[in-house]
Amino acid sequence: MSPMTDTMRPSFGSSPPPVVYVVDDDLSVRESLEMLITAAGWRPAIFDTADSFLKAPPAPTPSCLLLDVNMPDLNGLDLQRMVTTSGNRMPIIFISGYRDVPATVRALKAGAMDFLTKPINSAGLLAAIRSALARSDELRQEDDAQARLQRLYDALTPREREIMVRMTKGLLNKQIAYELGISEITVKAHRGRLMKKTGARSLPELMTMAARFRIDGDPDT
Repeated sequence: MSPMTDTMRPSFGSSPPPVVYVVDDDLSVRESLEMLITAAGWRPAIFDTADSFLKAPPAPTPSCLLLDVNMPDLNGLDLQRMVTTSGNRMPIIFISGYRDVPATVRALKAGAMDFLTKPINSAGLLAAIRSALARSDELRQEDDAQARLQRLYDALTPREREIMVRMTKGLLNKQIAYELGISEITVKAHRGRLMKKTGARSLPELMTMAARFRIDGDPDT
């Protein structure tokens, strides 16, 4: 693997650098990947077994995983399944000592971003890592946006949630009032408060937000 020049190193300002996890039982591969990742300006987190990786805390920054397919005990495909089923959306790049078409197909179908064969081409690997880290950053922003949106929903009172559901179904204030057994004036008051809490500027915008809320149970209860 050829070293990276200074002009190729990404700049992260004051933000912590992205983390590139490596899980490979081959010491020479781990050492060369660690050097390459460090030279690229990212932070390597190196593991020789899948179990040791699973015990590591998640990174608070964009991250990706370079994963060997064939390892003793828990292999790469099994680890990929465990990572994805746990809800962790970390992008995964597989590395293998030989071309294994069935394994490649399984890995890519399960969501892997790339499948590279050893000896690893540095330029190709760095490009794959950049793409994976960019995807990780996108996913983190999506998760943050969803969390902010969910906090808005959680701040609504049960009555405001009932009214919101009916508003998004197209019911008029008087229809909502009739269904809930309250006055139309009360509906208008709740409606104004929920629009203010959610920051929605129109009914279509509220409907878009409501479609993304994670609602546990029946909001009418």
